[in-house]
Amino acid sequence: MNRHRNSHPASVTPAARLAGVVLLGLPLVAFAPRGEAQESRIELRIADSLPAGHIIAENLTKPWMKLATELSGGRLVFKYYPAEQMGKAKDMLTLTQSGVIDIGYVGPSYISEKMPLSAVAELPGAATNACQVMRAYWSLAKDDGPLYTNEFKPNRIRPLLVAALPPYQIVLGSSKSVSSLKDLEGTKLRASGGAQNLTLDRLNVIPVRMSPPEIYESMSRGTIDGTLFSFVSVESYKLTPLTKTATVGSNFGTVLVTYSISDAKWAKLPPEAKRALIEAGDRTVQSACAAFDAQERAAGEKLKSAGAQLVEFKGADGAAFGRIADEVASAWAADLDKRGKPGTATLTAFRDALAKAK
Repeated sequence: MNRHRNSHPASVTPAARLAGVVLLGLPLVAFAPRGEAQESRIELRIADSLPAGHIIAENLTKPWMKLATELSGGRLVFKYYPAEQMGKAKDMLTLTQSGVIDIGYVGPSYISEKMPLSAVAELPGAATNACQVMRAYWSLAKDDGPLYTNEFKPNRIRPLLVAALPPYQIVLGSSKSVSSLKDLEGTKLRASGGAQNLTLDRLNVIPVRMSPPEIYESMSRGTIDGTLFSFVSVESYKLTPLTKTATVGSNFGTVLVTYSISDAKWAKLPPEAKRALIEAGDRTVQSACAAFDAQERAAGEKLKSAGAQLVEFKGADGAAFGRIADEVASAWAADLDKRGKPGTATLTAFRDALAKAK
């Protein structure tokens, strides 16, 4: 979802950062009302890898902190460490478990060996928007749902928020005319691995692994023909001028992340603080997913206005893509079943939750 890194001196330790060090001009963001008695406050350190202005930070993370503070009557105070100030995305689970931070940006795709079942939300095909994915996953990840029981509980964390970008589309920078699935054969597309690679393989498309910041130069040079991205990401990474063709109405997967708190920290919180965090999470998941989908529609219109051809696979092509997506999902589930994980049961539960989330 985000692969940006903000470098910082190696000599600056997490302990120093917790003491209030300002890194590279990025001040720590504290959410707390003025005048509140210091002794009544509960300070929570929250960290992620998102750069300034990211769609998730602006529509989910910051509004959630503000709402939780309000619902707690000012008792909950957040110190926010964005942009990898506390560590890389892959390290957030360990940092949360160890207590270096209280709430971490835990992305299952970054730690797939520890949370393999959560990739169900990143599979192609079923969902049509961010709200469907977020609502369905949230219903299974909280309140002792199957994803909480099988993924979060064994890792000694509890999800407080979930975010998923709108379903990814194929975004092409080449001038090659595309009107059918067959026209995609042989193209080289940036993909993030896993189910995305499996999907492209079945379309006879060549998946290429690279970080998002590398995509612009690779597309402009023709090293790759395009990428799998949501339209909001196309805009974020300045790819709109390069885009000649993009699909609409398909779902080539997405990326999902959570903000999770350690069980140890959760156990120490008073009941009223827990209630504020839970209610803020429920309300913010709903408002944020609506914002993501609205911004996705606007970004699609911007692409169209910029001259990009928007292609929707219908009829035989739509049915063929649906079969491919089902094959990828079934293969994913079967692989987990063989490893002693409830892959098929999780896929069934997620599809049922998606149907209810429409």
